[in-house]
Amino acid sequence: MSATATDTGAARALLEELAGHGFTIATGVPCSLLAGAFHLLENAASDPALSGLRYVPAPREDSAVGIASGAVVAGERAVALMQNSGLGYCLNVLTSFNLIYDVPVLLVVSWRGHDGNDAVEHDVIGAELLRLLDLFDLPHTVLDHTDVAGSVAAVLAQMEQRARCAVLVVREGI
Repeated sequence: MSATATDTGAARALLEELAGHGFTIATGVPCSLLAGAFHLLENAASDPALSGLRYVPAPREDSAVGIASGAVVAGERAVALMQNSGLGYCLNVLTSFNLIYDVPVLLVVSWRGHDGNDAVEHDVIGAELLRLLDLFDLPHTVLDHTDVAGSVAAVLAQMEQRARCAVLVVREGI
């Protein structure tokens, strides 16, 4: 699947799984690999399967983490969606707030540049994404399009067991 192709079935399955696990807030900055998910979120209010999942657009990825963190502190479950280059913007927020005060936000991060066939600006972080997540001790699971429910269950188990942010890495478009 190309960087711009999307698997809308996987996008729907992901969002329905999150809604089924009690997530009420989704925020983030659009990315072509997450286009199907953002399209569904923009129309979630009129979709019975997703109507409990409110979408709050964010101007930057670190703002998305802030919005999601506020929701978590208020007792909700929240997810922030972004591309991996935007994860760099979030490292200060994550290391100076979320990881210190145990505020677990689920991050859905696209893996741009993982195969060297993307825009050049994605090459460095694409090649090092999983090592970066390991360096910051952020548990992660790579989304399996054939078992979205299993992938969501795995990343949420990591998040809940460790009481810290966890990352669902999206390698192919959804």
